[in-house]
Amino acid sequence: MGVDLGELLKRKQIEIKDLSGRWVAIDAFNTLYQFLSIIRQRDGTPLMDRQGRVTSHLSGLLYRTTNLIEAGVKVAFVFDGEAPTFKAVTLAERSEIRDKAAWAWEEARAAGEDGFKYAQAASRINSEIIEDGRRLILAMGLPVIQAPSEGEAQAAYMAARGDVDYAGSQDYDSLLFGAPLVVRNLAITGKRKLPRKNIYVDVEPEVINLEVGLANLGITHKQLVEIGIMCGTDFNSGLERVGPKTALKLIREKGDLESILADRDDKIEDFEKIREFFLHPPVTDDYKIALKKPVPEEIVSFLVDERDFDPERVEKTAKRLEEVYRSGQSTLDHWF
Repeated sequence: MGVDLGELLKRKQIEIKDLSGRWVAIDAFNTLYQFLSIIRQRDGTPLMDRQGRVTSHLSGLLYRTTNLIEAGVKVAFVFDGEAPTFKAVTLAERSEIRDKAAWAWEEARAAGEDGFKYAQAASRINSEIIEDGRRLILAMGLPVIQAPSEGEAQAAYMAARGDVDYAGSQDYDSLLFGAPLVVRNLAITGKRKLPRKNIYVDVEPEVINLEVGLANLGITHKQLVEIGIMCGTDFNSGLERVGPKTALKLIREKGDLESILADRDDKIEDFEKIREFFLHPPVTDDYKIALKKPVPEEIVSFLVDERDFDPERVEKTAKRLEEVYRSGQSTLDHWF
């Protein structure tokens, strides 16, 4: 998902402890999808309750987010609002890809083959998954922000205003939306199996600094957006045979996207609207960044009584959250 600018932008590897005391505005949809994709049984089946409702995302939200909070990281989750009209084609294409992946997964299972990669690609987010995620996040005492449009745009806006320290997402779109600092790999930190290989690698958080990246490339933020559009974004297909390095070369030679397209036969429909959307996306000031006291009984009632989670593990994790909140309040009280 999103534009891949990884080969252009330098990433600084950090440790979770380096984020202690910092606020991270996390793209909720991006994170939910990550949990749905990677938290699965060995045959690719997602975690489910006895009624067949998917719970992989809830497992990730509770256990992995609690680990972040215990490390001192303060997280707020930003949910997508209404998608722009020019995203409709992308959404339709993604739905078709997931349909094909689901079919391939069933075929692999029937043949007794490893279909894990197809299972991951078939992951979907629906309204129940979104509402369950929101409900758990609020019970954990964490802020939920509703974006008017793209969650990554809202997170970038909050970071640019200084209301949070980082935008958190796997995608590079946060940088196109103007996030000064983006942290990646929060949801997947730890050991990770390489696709189609019996090899595990360490995945650590990494930070990308937009200002440093632009300076290293010798371009402006607008030009970075235009590079992304040439490569292809959530809102458009890219130019034929144009990857990040070629796009950078074209920008350095021509200066802007208009001049580049003037010399090409292939065009990008609505590129002006897409560029404007990245530079000035719909965002809201209607949010509050503050930790609230977690409600362990709500967490236990929801996950254990309604979603069949292990009582002992959930209760223990809920207590850990409460202890972190209490210790934080004690530290604050010390200063007043």
